[in-house]
Amino acid sequence: MAQTSIFQNRVVRTILLSALFLQIGIWVRNFAVLLFVMEQTHGDPFAVSMIYLAEFAPIFIFSFIGGTFADRWRPKHTMVWCDLLSAVSVFVVLLTFVFGTWKAVFFATLVSAILSQFSQPSGMKLFKMHLPEDQMQAGMSIYQTLFAVFMIFGPVLGTFVYQTFGISAAIGIMGVAFLLSAAVLFFLPPDRVEEKNERATTLLQEMGNGIRYVLGNPVLTKLGFCFLAAGLSIGMIQPMGIFLVTERLGLPKESLQWLMAVNGVGMILGGALTMTVAKKTPPQKLLVVGMLVNAIAFVVAGLSTNLWLTMTAQLFNGLFMPCIHIGINTMILKYTEGAFVGRVMGILSPLFTGAMVLTMSIAGTMKKMLSLVSVYEIAAFLFIVGLLFIVPLLRQQPQLEQKPAP
Repeated sequence: MAQTSIFQNRVVRTILLSALFLQIGIWVRNFAVLLFVMEQTHGDPFAVSMIYLAEFAPIFIFSFIGGTFADRWRPKHTMVWCDLLSAVSVFVVLLTFVFGTWKAVFFATLVSAILSQFSQPSGMKLFKMHLPEDQMQAGMSIYQTLFAVFMIFGPVLGTFVYQTFGISAAIGIMGVAFLLSAAVLFFLPPDRVEEKNERATTLLQEMGNGIRYVLGNPVLTKLGFCFLAAGLSIGMIQPMGIFLVTERLGLPKESLQWLMAVNGVGMILGGALTMTVAKKTPPQKLLVVGMLVNAIAFVVAGLSTNLWLTMTAQLFNGLFMPCIHIGINTMILKYTEGAFVGRVMGILSPLFTGAMVLTMSIAGTMKKMLSLVSVYEIAAFLFIVGLLFIVPLLRQQPQLEQKPAP
């Protein structure tokens, strides 16, 4: 019943349709540009790394800034303008590509990644403004399930578009997808005029207020440590999948796709299952269960030399990963005042991504110094450490229901 009433919400329908077009544009961008650059540079590792730098660097540099502006600006207008500017930048790159240099494709990735740091916090603010509290967790479940679906079909879509139509058509499809997303967002209800403090504040003052707000809110502080531990853990095992296949299972490297497919199917099923229990299960309980099961799955996957046991571990990893994402995002929305949502997201998101990139960069060295099994065990231990920060929130639930102090 809850899911039906959620789909009757105009804001939810609009944001989901916008996210659908954005995911099409993003995945076509990611894989078309990746394959094109590899073809142009004959697989130059530096050129390929620059693509990932263009995707991840804006999270570090612009996430907090974008979140602060998202709190200052009207969310609907912010999202529409970000999508329109992304589309314009894509078409400018297309012209440059046709008449100039192919290296302009890096610019398309960089600009859309920067603008997404302004748009995403605004989308979270709209969830906070227009969804009743008892529907918030189910809404986040649907939102995360959409992302899980594209984790499976996105690479296939991007590869198909590039191989069938070429890079120019792929860039054109990216631009059209961003335009369609902007057009859909016009159907959102007008932005509410929020009351502002009469004393004007500067951007730096508002950024400082955001940091103090997170540090002064015990729930958000614990979530920050949980984010950090989860990022360190996930980044550590992210590059290790290929070695799991070749060393522990003794299979060709191409078999990695089957483990990824099982994990993706698990994420879709997990998102759907989380929707069914979202209304009755507190988000902190979802987060604890998700991290505990994933820690166990990491240990099993690292120790296993049996294909079916490893695939079962991957399936459970995917099934319960949505509990982590949905639990964290719901807690952020539930325990953050609307005026601070953008800045809180802007602080916590780079914390997770930065930790993930850090351990991704040293995972290979750790594997050489220790072993593949040790890397997976350390990753599981980090998840348990993150879980320990959330367990106290289960006991303090009655106090957490109160509105957090600004």
